[in-house]
Amino acid sequence: MEQQKKLQILKDMININSTNGHEEQVANYLQKLLAEYNIKAEKVQYDKDRASLVSEVGADNGPVLAFSGHMDVVDAGDVSKWTFPPFEATESDGKIYGRGATDMKSGLAAMVIAMIELHEEKMKLNGKIKLLATVGEEVGELGAEQLTTKGYADDLDGLIIGEPSGHRIVYAHKGSINYTVKSTGKNAHSSMPEFGVNAIDNLLLFYNEVEKYTKSVQTTNEILGDFIHNVTVISGGNQVNSIPEKAKLQGNIRSIPEVDNETVKQNLVKIINELNKKENVKLELIFDYDKLPVFSDKNSELVKIAKNVAKDIIKEEIPLLGISGTTDAAEFTKAKQAFPIIIFGPGNETPHQVDENVSIDNYLEMVDVYKRIAVDFLNK
Repeated sequence: MEQQKKLQILKDMININSTNGHEEQVANYLQKLLAEYNIKAEKVQYDKDRASLVSEVGADNGPVLAFSGHMDVVDAGDVSKWTFPPFEATESDGKIYGRGATDMKSGLAAMVIAMIELHEEKMKLNGKIKLLATVGEEVGELGAEQLTTKGYADDLDGLIIGEPSGHRIVYAHKGSINYTVKSTGKNAHSSMPEFGVNAIDNLLLFYNEVEKYTKSVQTTNEILGDFIHNVTVISGGNQVNSIPEKAKLQGNIRSIPEVDNETVKQNLVKIINELNKKENVKLELIFDYDKLPVFSDKNSELVKIAKNVAKDIIKEEIPLLGISGTTDAAEFTKAKQAFPIIIFGPGNETPHQVDENVSIDNYLEMVDVYKRIAVDFLNK
């Protein structure tokens, strides 16, 4: 495939506004693109205007290597702050600008192009590459969860997620738990608080206890670092001279293998149950999001192959590391069999930011990297 077409494919994808909830247009585009090269692709409907995409190239017998990337992007925010319109991909200074350029349409485009080129070159593969393009990664890894539940990941022998890592290979990341606590009190005039129950006061009882608990967790993982907890949203009340009847907070936890998700959740439930024994305290705990830590084998064959290929093509010794952010791997690892995972894709530090961009050189080199990794992994 000519370089200009590779660039145009990425620009076309960026030009599709696939902000969370509107990914099907990207799936349609990729399905049509693959069809041009006689590669079939199946849409897996998640909801209206939302569909993941699954495709395969290679031989039916042998190992299966998955390429995975998400099609959704985050909101562009204040468009007036962007140098170039966020959904009009712009090439400038060796970069392509636009929402999703780094996170992660460049990784997904590079993977699709790698599949197309291997198919066109009639490259002998003793196994197959499976594309898993997902919806809703930014808001709960919804597509990965659906595809895993439906069994699309059960035959995998390896998985590459094309999230932006730059010249680094990620083999582990923290888990993530989002939770909500609702407090119900009783309205009263602020001059007569004895006739009411202050929902904010009761919510703060939980806040103090959860802070005490999470600060007591001193365990650290040598790769992923510390267990992290933050209360990130608090709201309550409706006017300054009324005792608030309702209050709510939301918190996020970044978990590590040493402090597993289930233990953390049980401790939060225990705090709520103890507080609800107090007079006039009525708290409700809801777990909105529960993603496990991912800890793949840093000595796996997939890691070794990826490092060797990257050193050969990129001409660098690529470091291995763990990160705090979560990815679709947290869902795909729930498949029936275990398999090695790496997160390795074009990109930089601009995800979710104004003027998000990707280096054209980094994008193009990853097409060749993905091709070589696939050939070496499937033909090993």
